[in-house]
Amino acid sequence: MPSRHTVVLQGPPAVVEATPLTRDAFAPFGDVVENPHPRLHPFSFDQAPSPLLFSAVSANQGSAIKYQHVSHQINLYEQAPSGRPGSAIMSMFVCAARARLPDSHEEEQSAPGPAPTATPALAPAPAPTTAAALPRTGPSPPDSPPGSSPPGKLPIAFPVTVLERHPFTTQTFIPLSKGPAAPHYLVIVAPTLPATTANASAFAVPSHLPRLADYPRPLPGAGLPDISRLRAFVAGPGQAVTYGAGTWHAPMVALGERGTAVDFVVMQFANGVGDEDCQEVFFELERQVDAAAGRGEENVAPPPVLVRLRPLPVAVTGEGLRETTAKL
Repeated sequence: MPSRHTVVLQGPPAVVEATPLTRDAFAPFGDVVENPHPRLHPFSFDQAPSPLLFSAVSANQGSAIKYQHVSHQINLYEQAPSGRPGSAIMSMFVCAARARLPDSHEEEQSAPGPAPTATPALAPAPAPTTAAALPRTGPSPPDSPPGSSPPGKLPIAFPVTVLERHPFTTQTFIPLSKGPAAPHYLVIVAPTLPATTANASAFAVPSHLPRLADYPRPLPGAGLPDISRLRAFVAGPGQAVTYGAGTWHAPMVALGERGTAVDFVVMQFANGVGDEDCQEVFFELERQVDAAAGRGEENVAPPPVLVRLRPLPVAVTGEGLRETTAKL
Protein backbone atom coordinates (compact mmCIF):
# COMPACT_ATOMS: atom_id res chain seq x y z
CA MET A 1 0.00 0.00 0.00
CA PRO A 2 1.28 3.51 -0.75
CA SER A 3 1.99 5.89 2.10
CA ARG A 4 -0.83 8.38 2.58
CA HIS A 5 -0.59 11.89 4.02
CA THR A 6 -3.18 14.66 4.35
CA VAL A 7 -2.68 18.42 4.15
CA VAL A 8 -5.45 20.89 4.97
CA LEU A 9 -5.37 24.12 2.96
CA GLN A 10 -6.76 27.48 3.97
CA GLY A 11 -8.48 29.89 1.61
CA PRO A 12 -10.58 29.63 -1.55
CA PRO A 13 -10.04 26.99 -4.22
CA ALA A 14 -8.24 27.74 -7.48
CA VAL A 15 -9.17 27.21 -11.11
CA VAL A 16 -6.46 25.98 -13.50
CA GLU A 17 -6.97 25.81 -17.25
CA ALA A 18 -5.73 22.74 -19.11
CA THR A 19 -3.54 23.32 -22.17
CA PRO A 20 -2.32 20.99 -24.94
CA LEU A 21 0.44 18.58 -23.96
CA THR A 22 3.77 19.41 -25.63
CA ARG A 23 7.29 18.12 -25.08
CA ASP A 24 8.70 21.54 -24.18
CA ALA A 25 5.98 22.42 -21.66
CA PHE A 26 6.18 19.01 -19.99
CA ALA A 27 10.00 18.74 -19.96
CA PRO A 28 10.43 19.75 -16.27
CA PHE A 29 8.14 16.88 -15.25
CA GLY A 30 9.00 14.07 -17.67
CA ASP A 31 8.85 13.05 -21.32
CA VAL A 32 6.16 13.20 -23.98
CA VAL A 33 6.51 10.25 -26.34
CA GLU A 34 5.16 10.92 -29.81
CA ASN A 35 6.22 10.76 -33.44
CA PRO A 36 8.56 13.76 -33.70
CA HIS A 37 8.23 13.92 -37.50
CA PRO A 38 4.73 12.64 -38.34
CA ARG A 39 4.90 13.95 -41.92
CA LEU A 40 8.04 11.95 -42.71
CA HIS A 41 7.32 8.56 -44.30
CA PRO A 42 9.92 5.79 -43.85
CA PHE A 43 10.39 5.46 -47.63
CA SER A 44 11.30 9.17 -47.79
CA PHE A 45 13.94 8.93 -45.07
CA ASP A 46 16.88 9.48 -47.46
CA GLN A 47 15.40 12.79 -48.62
CA ALA A 48 14.74 14.09 -45.08
CA PRO A 49 16.67 17.12 -43.84
CA SER A 50 19.22 16.25 -41.20
CA PRO A 51 19.73 15.97 -38.37
CA LEU A 52 16.42 14.50 -37.33
CA LEU A 53 15.30 14.45 -33.70
CA PHE A 54 16.27 11.56 -31.41
CA SER A 55 19.17 10.46 -33.65
CA ALA A 56 16.74 8.89 -36.11
CA VAL A 57 17.99 6.07 -38.33
CA SER A 58 16.43 4.01 -41.08
CA ALA A 59 15.54 0.49 -39.93
CA ASN A 60 13.93 -2.77 -41.05
CA GLN A 61 15.39 -2.68 -44.56
CA GLY A 62 14.23 0.89 -45.06
CA SER A 63 10.60 0.23 -44.13
CA ALA A 64 10.78 1.96 -40.72
CA ILE A 65 12.27 4.94 -38.93
CA LYS A 66 13.80 4.29 -35.52
CA TYR A 67 13.80 7.25 -33.13
CA GLN A 68 16.22 6.42 -30.33
CA HIS A 69 15.92 7.10 -26.61
CA VAL A 70 12.56 8.87 -26.90
CA SER A 71 12.05 8.58 -23.13
CA HIS A 72 14.48 8.32 -20.24
CA GLN A 73 13.74 5.46 -17.84
CA ILE A 74 15.53 5.15 -14.50
CA ASN A 75 15.65 2.67 -11.62
CA LEU A 76 16.87 4.17 -8.33
CA TYR A 77 15.86 1.33 -5.98
CA GLU A 78 19.50 0.73 -5.05
CA GLN A 79 18.99 3.74 -2.75
CA ALA A 80 15.73 2.48 -1.22
CA PRO A 81 15.93 2.19 2.62
CA SER A 82 14.54 -1.36 2.54
CA GLY A 83 17.43 -2.56 0.43
CA ARG A 84 14.96 -4.46 -1.77
CA PRO A 85 15.82 -4.09 -5.49
CA GLY A 86 13.29 -2.88 -8.00
CA SER A 87 12.25 -4.93 -11.02
CA ALA A 88 10.85 -3.78 -14.34
CA ILE A 89 7.11 -4.40 -14.52
CA MET A 90 4.47 -3.87 -17.20
CA SER A 91 0.84 -3.47 -16.20
CA MET A 92 -2.42 -2.57 -17.88
CA PHE A 93 -4.62 0.14 -16.41
CA VAL A 94 -8.21 0.35 -17.69
CA CYS A 95 -9.20 3.89 -16.71
CA ALA A 96 -12.84 4.94 -16.67
CA ALA A 97 -13.53 8.39 -18.06
CA ARG A 98 -13.95 10.88 -15.20
CA ALA A 99 -14.38 14.09 -17.21
CA ARG A 100 -14.91 15.05 -20.81
CA LEU A 101 -13.88 17.67 -23.32
CA PRO A 102 -16.71 20.17 -23.81
CA ASP A 103 -18.40 21.03 -27.07
CA SER A 104 -17.98 24.54 -28.47
CA HIS A 105 -21.48 25.59 -27.38
CA GLU A 106 -20.71 24.54 -23.80
CA GLU A 107 -17.61 26.74 -23.89
CA GLU A 108 -19.80 29.73 -24.70
CA GLN A 109 -22.23 28.91 -21.90
CA SER A 110 -19.48 28.51 -19.30
CA ALA A 111 -17.64 31.72 -20.20
CA PRO A 112 -18.71 33.71 -17.09
CA GLY A 113 -16.69 33.17 -13.96
CA PRO A 114 -13.22 33.92 -12.68
CA ALA A 115 -10.26 33.91 -14.99
CA PRO A 116 -8.03 30.87 -14.61
CA THR A 117 -4.93 31.44 -12.55
CA ALA A 118 -1.60 29.73 -12.19
CA THR A 119 -2.96 28.52 -8.86
CA PRO A 120 -2.76 30.48 -5.61
CA ALA A 121 0.33 30.76 -3.48
CA LEU A 122 1.04 27.95 -1.08
CA ALA A 123 3.18 28.30 2.02
CA PRO A 124 5.90 25.72 2.74
CA ALA A 125 4.29 22.71 4.38
CA PRO A 126 4.92 21.23 7.81
CA ALA A 127 5.10 17.50 8.51
CA PRO A 128 2.70 15.66 6.19
CA THR A 129 2.04 12.83 8.63
CA THR A 130 -0.65 14.90 10.35
CA ALA A 131 -3.23 17.26 8.93
CA ALA A 132 -1.77 20.76 8.67
CA ALA A 133 -3.41 24.06 7.77
CA LEU A 134 -1.69 25.91 4.94
CA PRO A 135 -2.74 29.40 3.82
CA ARG A 136 -3.89 29.96 0.26
CA THR A 137 -4.91 33.00 -1.71
CA GLY A 138 -6.61 33.43 -5.04
CA PRO A 139 -10.01 33.51 -6.75
CA SER A 140 -12.72 31.04 -5.95
CA PRO A 141 -14.95 29.36 -8.53
CA PRO A 142 -18.26 31.06 -9.33
CA ASP A 143 -21.52 30.11 -7.64
CA SER A 144 -22.22 27.83 -10.61
CA PRO A 145 -18.85 26.13 -10.81
CA PRO A 146 -17.09 25.82 -14.14
CA GLY A 147 -17.40 22.32 -15.39
CA SER A 148 -21.07 21.77 -14.54
CA SER A 149 -22.78 19.60 -17.16
CA PRO A 150 -26.27 18.50 -18.20
CA PRO A 151 -27.72 15.53 -16.29
CA GLY A 152 -26.24 12.22 -17.36
CA LYS A 153 -23.04 13.76 -18.74
CA LEU A 154 -19.62 13.79 -17.18
CA PRO A 155 -18.32 17.20 -16.03
CA ILE A 156 -16.08 19.39 -18.17
CA ALA A 157 -13.80 20.08 -15.21
CA PHE A 158 -11.85 17.83 -12.87
CA PRO A 159 -11.34 18.34 -9.09
CA VAL A 160 -7.79 17.73 -7.88
CA THR A 161 -7.76 16.30 -4.36
CA VAL A 162 -4.75 13.94 -4.45
CA LEU A 163 -1.28 13.86 -5.97
CA GLU A 164 1.13 10.94 -5.93
CA ARG A 165 4.74 10.21 -6.86
CA HIS A 166 7.01 7.22 -7.41
CA PRO A 167 10.28 8.38 -5.86
CA PHE A 168 12.58 5.63 -7.13
CA THR A 169 11.26 5.11 -10.66
CA THR A 170 9.94 6.70 -13.80
CA GLN A 171 6.45 5.67 -14.91
CA THR A 172 5.27 5.57 -18.52
CA PHE A 173 1.61 5.53 -19.64
CA ILE A 174 0.98 4.34 -23.22
CA PRO A 175 -2.66 4.63 -24.34
CA LEU A 176 -4.06 1.94 -26.63
CA SER A 177 -6.42 3.14 -29.35
CA LYS A 178 -9.66 1.33 -29.91
CA GLY A 179 -13.13 2.15 -31.14
CA PRO A 180 -14.10 5.08 -33.38
CA ALA A 181 -12.88 7.82 -31.01
CA ALA A 182 -9.17 8.29 -30.35
CA PRO A 183 -8.33 8.50 -26.63
CA HIS A 184 -7.64 11.72 -24.78
CA TYR A 185 -6.52 12.02 -21.18
CA LEU A 186 -5.63 14.65 -18.63
CA VAL A 187 -2.07 14.91 -17.29
CA ILE A 188 -1.82 16.87 -14.00
CA VAL A 189 1.59 17.55 -12.43
CA ALA A 190 3.19 19.83 -9.85
CA PRO A 191 6.77 20.73 -8.94
CA THR A 192 8.17 19.90 -5.51
CA LEU A 193 8.56 22.34 -2.64
CA PRO A 194 11.92 22.56 -0.86
CA ALA A 195 12.19 19.75 1.65
CA THR A 196 11.85 20.38 5.36
CA THR A 197 13.27 18.25 8.17
CA ALA A 198 9.79 16.80 8.67
CA ASN A 199 9.50 15.88 4.96
CA ALA A 200 12.87 14.17 5.02
CA SER A 201 11.82 11.97 7.93
CA ALA A 202 8.36 11.21 6.51
CA PHE A 203 9.29 10.31 2.92
CA ALA A 204 11.81 7.84 1.54
CA VAL A 205 13.45 9.37 -1.54
CA PRO A 206 16.72 8.85 -3.44
CA SER A 207 19.53 11.26 -2.65
CA HIS A 208 21.37 11.37 -5.98
CA LEU A 209 21.52 10.19 -9.56
CA PRO A 210 24.06 7.49 -10.47
CA ARG A 211 27.23 9.04 -11.89
CA LEU A 212 26.73 7.68 -15.41
CA ALA A 213 22.94 7.92 -15.52
CA ASP A 214 21.51 9.13 -18.82
CA TYR A 215 18.78 11.18 -17.19
CA PRO A 216 17.95 14.77 -18.21
CA ARG A 217 16.48 16.32 -15.04
CA PRO A 218 17.44 16.67 -11.36
CA LEU A 219 15.71 14.65 -8.69
CA PRO A 220 12.97 16.72 -7.01
CA GLY A 221 13.73 15.79 -3.39
CA ALA A 222 11.50 14.96 -0.44
CA GLY A 223 9.27 18.07 -0.37
CA LEU A 224 5.50 18.21 -0.72
CA PRO A 225 3.90 19.20 -4.05
CA ASP A 226 3.83 22.92 -4.84
CA ILE A 227 0.21 23.23 -5.93
CA SER A 228 0.68 26.98 -6.46
CA ARG A 229 2.46 25.92 -9.67
CA LEU A 230 0.23 22.98 -10.60
CA ARG A 231 -0.04 22.37 -14.36
CA ALA A 232 -2.66 20.49 -16.37
CA PHE A 233 -2.29 19.18 -19.93
CA VAL A 234 -4.60 17.40 -22.34
CA ALA A 235 -2.87 14.53 -24.14
CA GLY A 236 -4.24 13.50 -27.49
CA PRO A 237 -4.01 10.60 -29.92
CA GLY A 238 -0.50 9.36 -30.55
CA GLN A 239 0.92 10.69 -27.28
CA ALA A 240 2.33 8.68 -24.37
CA VAL A 241 3.78 10.25 -21.25
CA THR A 242 6.60 9.38 -18.84
CA TYR A 243 6.49 10.89 -15.36
CA GLY A 244 9.98 11.62 -14.09
CA ALA A 245 11.18 9.86 -10.95
CA GLY A 246 9.64 11.59 -7.93
CA THR A 247 7.34 13.83 -10.01
CA TRP A 248 4.10 14.67 -8.24
CA HIS A 249 1.15 13.84 -10.49
CA ALA A 250 -2.55 13.08 -10.28
CA PRO A 251 -3.75 9.52 -10.81
CA MET A 252 -4.62 9.03 -14.48
CA VAL A 253 -7.70 10.93 -15.67
CA ALA A 254 -9.23 9.49 -18.83
CA LEU A 255 -11.45 11.82 -20.83
CA GLY A 256 -14.58 10.73 -22.66
CA GLU A 257 -18.28 10.15 -22.36
CA ARG A 258 -19.88 8.42 -19.38
CA GLY A 259 -19.35 4.66 -19.49
CA THR A 260 -16.23 4.81 -21.68
CA ALA A 261 -12.68 3.92 -20.66
CA VAL A 262 -9.13 4.25 -21.94
CA ASP A 263 -6.68 1.34 -21.79
CA PHE A 264 -3.06 2.09 -20.86
CA VAL A 265 0.05 -0.07 -20.86
CA VAL A 266 2.12 1.14 -17.87
CA MET A 267 5.86 0.57 -17.53
CA GLN A 268 7.84 1.26 -14.36
CA PHE A 269 10.11 -0.33 -11.75
CA ALA A 270 8.81 -1.51 -8.36
CA ASN A 271 9.98 -3.48 -5.32
CA GLY A 272 6.70 -4.14 -3.49
CA VAL A 273 7.46 -1.82 -0.55
CA GLY A 274 4.48 0.55 -0.30
CA ASP A 275 6.21 3.77 0.78
CA GLU A 276 9.04 3.23 -1.70
CA ASP A 277 6.80 2.44 -4.67
CA CYS A 278 4.20 5.18 -4.21
CA GLN A 279 3.60 8.18 -1.94
CA GLU A 280 0.25 10.02 -1.86
CA VAL A 281 -0.73 13.44 -0.53
CA PHE A 282 -4.43 14.25 -0.15
CA PHE A 283 -5.48 17.91 -0.10
CA GLU A 284 -8.54 19.29 1.65
CA LEU A 285 -9.84 22.83 2.03
CA GLU A 286 -10.52 23.95 5.59
CA ARG A 287 -14.18 23.35 6.34
CA GLN A 288 -16.01 26.41 7.60
CA VAL A 289 -18.63 26.18 10.35
CA ASP A 290 -21.90 27.79 9.42
CA ALA A 291 -22.27 29.88 12.58
CA ALA A 292 -25.08 31.97 11.10
CA ALA A 293 -27.28 28.88 10.84
CA GLY A 294 -26.71 28.20 14.53
CA ARG A 295 -26.41 24.47 13.89
CA GLY A 296 -22.64 24.13 14.13
CA GLU A 297 -22.64 21.98 10.97
CA GLU A 298 -19.75 21.99 8.52
CA ASN A 299 -20.30 23.17 4.99
CA VAL A 300 -19.28 20.81 2.21
CA ALA A 301 -15.78 21.89 1.16
CA PRO A 302 -15.09 22.41 -2.56
CA PRO A 303 -12.04 20.78 -4.14
CA PRO A 304 -8.73 22.59 -3.55
CA VAL A 305 -8.06 22.91 -7.31
CA LEU A 306 -10.44 22.59 -10.23
CA VAL A 307 -8.95 21.89 -13.67
CA ARG A 308 -11.12 23.42 -16.39
CA LEU A 309 -11.28 21.84 -19.85
CA ARG A 310 -11.79 23.62 -23.17
CA PRO A 311 -13.00 22.31 -26.55
CA LEU A 312 -10.29 20.89 -28.76
CA PRO A 313 -9.21 23.51 -31.32
CA VAL A 314 -8.26 20.90 -33.95
CA ALA A 315 -7.83 17.14 -33.96
CA VAL A 316 -4.08 16.97 -34.58
CA THR A 317 -1.06 15.19 -33.13
CA GLY A 318 2.71 15.36 -33.39
CA GLU A 319 4.04 18.45 -35.16
CA GLY A 320 0.51 19.80 -35.64
CA LEU A 321 -0.20 19.59 -31.92
CA ARG A 322 3.05 21.37 -31.07
CA GLU A 323 2.11 24.15 -33.47
CA THR A 324 -1.34 24.56 -31.92
CA THR A 325 -1.32 27.50 -29.56
CA ALA A 326 -5.05 27.80 -28.87
CA LYS A 327 -6.03 26.80 -25.36
CA LEU A 328 -8.24 23.77 -24.88
